[in-house]
Amino acid sequence: MKIARFTSGGSDPQFGIVDDEDLVVVAGDPMFQGFETTGERVPLAEAKLLAPVIPRSKIVGIGLNSAGIEGLLPPGSATEPVIFLKPNTAVIGPNDSIQLPPVAGRIIHEGELAIVIGAVAKRVRAEDADQVIFGYTIANDVTALDQMLDDGQWARGKGYDTFCPIGPFIETEIDPRGVPIRTLVDGQERSSGHTRDLVLSIPEIVEIVSDVWTLLPGDLILTGSSSGQLDIVAGNRVEIEIGGIGRLVNPVRNRG
Repeated sequence: MKIARFTSGGSDPQFGIVDDEDLVVVAGDPMFQGFETTGERVPLAEAKLLAPVIPRSKIVGIGLNSAGIEGLLPPGSATEPVIFLKPNTAVIGPNDSIQLPPVAGRIIHEGELAIVIGAVAKRVRAEDADQVIFGYTIANDVTALDQMLDDGQWARGKGYDTFCPIGPFIETEIDPRGVPIRTLVDGQERSSGHTRDLVLSIPEIVEIVSDVWTLLPGDLILTGSSSGQLDIVAGNRVEIEIGGIGRLVNPVRNRG
């Protein structure tokens, strides 16, 4: 099922299950309180969709996890998948603006499938990964690339506020082994890939990451992107489509 986090008519954030053109409101956060419904229905057209989850502690990224993406880095850089962190303050929701900081050089976007962790996960074996996964959503891993390369580490270049759009829904029933991922900027395709092309599979990612950090409910893992023409500038409109989940759209502007 698809789960949304939203507001409507000035309400506090609520959760709902997508049912055709409506949201069936649930009584609390379904990750912690289950799927009991209130009987209320809100038309999707009248809801403002929010980031479907705010990570309690961290966002974990998997870099260099798709063939060709290492071409963004200088010769001699690592070419094996690496893990990094983004702060939860980088999260924004559908239609929120990606705000570009006043730094020199390229800023890029990467459309990725994101794992939503649903249980405390520590040293989880790959074969048990499904037991700690609540669902999946779409993420955009935005990076100030030249700044990251100049720093020699990834924290600042990937950690700016607004550098992790997610949404529009959490899908709890998708098979992550075979879904297409497509990114567009101003309606033109910039990259196209598939989760089958990931170097590390979803279960392997959960095993590796949970061996390093204890994962908490609501934490996100971004699984990696395909190569393509990834640069963005103010005035662009970025769309990321993942089969079975939907489309995440965010405008791009300079930070005020």
